[in-house]
Amino acid sequence: MTKIAKLSLAALALIGMSATAGTLEDTKKNGYVKCGIDGGLPGFSEILSGGEYKGIDVDGCRAVAAAVLGDAKKVKFVSLNAKERFAALQSGEIDLLVRNTTWTQTRDTSLGLNFAGVNFYDGQGFMVRKDLGVKSAKELDGASVCIQTGTTTELNVADYFRSNGMTYKSVAYDANDQVVKAYESGRCDVLTSDSSQLYGLRTKLKNPKAHMVLPEIISKEPLGPVVRQGDDVWFNIVKWSFNAMVAAEEAGITSKNVDKLKKTSTNPTIKRILGTEGKMGANLGLSKDWAYNIIKQVGNYGEVFERNVGKNTPLRIERGINALWTNGGLQYSPPFR
Repeated sequence: MTKIAKLSLAALALIGMSATAGTLEDTKKNGYVKCGIDGGLPGFSEILSGGEYKGIDVDGCRAVAAAVLGDAKKVKFVSLNAKERFAALQSGEIDLLVRNTTWTQTRDTSLGLNFAGVNFYDGQGFMVRKDLGVKSAKELDGASVCIQTGTTTELNVADYFRSNGMTYKSVAYDANDQVVKAYESGRCDVLTSDSSQLYGLRTKLKNPKAHMVLPEIISKEPLGPVVRQGDDVWFNIVKWSFNAMVAAEEAGITSKNVDKLKKTSTNPTIKRILGTEGKMGANLGLSKDWAYNIIKQVGNYGEVFERNVGKNTPLRIERGINALWTNGGLQYSPPFR
């Protein structure tokens, strides 16, 4: 844990309020976005064998870099565990946190932080070995549960077992990798996390097919990017960088057709998104092609989803509630107007 992470969250919230002004200017001066991620979670943020970063959260960081600096590659990634993540943001160690982090009332109000959207709607679940013979979470009375500390996951498990009149033994660790190793070595009966994470973590096991995710979803876990309070300019940039990817999918703009549409489209919404009409960029203190850069270099939300966690990846996650609102999901961008 860093020295910063050892300070109290309350103290760091106060520090953060004075450390926020001018994040946009600081980022331009540095020439890169300092972005906090997990770094060990397939589909969301993982470091591949060649040192490349990949995942939905990684692409969220790159979208902001594309918007602000015109280059999605200008990101300095900082891997953080659950305990370190908020302190790192509050202190100014990072500019942005995109680390499978749940938006809650307490976090949004008492830590000096702002959530800038939901890049993945999730819910907590349980994974067990198939040979355990368990088909439902209601059969887990007395089970030992591997869990990551410093997360909403801990609180949700306590609520679930208590409300169902069951007991459990917590086997807790700071990092996801530790949790997975403990589960695979048999130190616990159950691994619990957000259901999307369970599918990702299962791919790390020696025999993924020997494990199953139980059907119950026990919580709401809206995951998304987080910034410090006190810098509305930066908050708006991060918020609308994500909205740009969703709006692009809504409008049928992809990384493959964006150049053609920029030149030929007469659709007013597309023209505003791509900066050939209106003052969307100026409103954010950015260039007129800020959203074009995001879509060209990172892609729209659907492209980001499919290449990282979609049906052609090892995770094979369906869009479900992360589909666009026009397809029965929850993803919805405010108007570009």
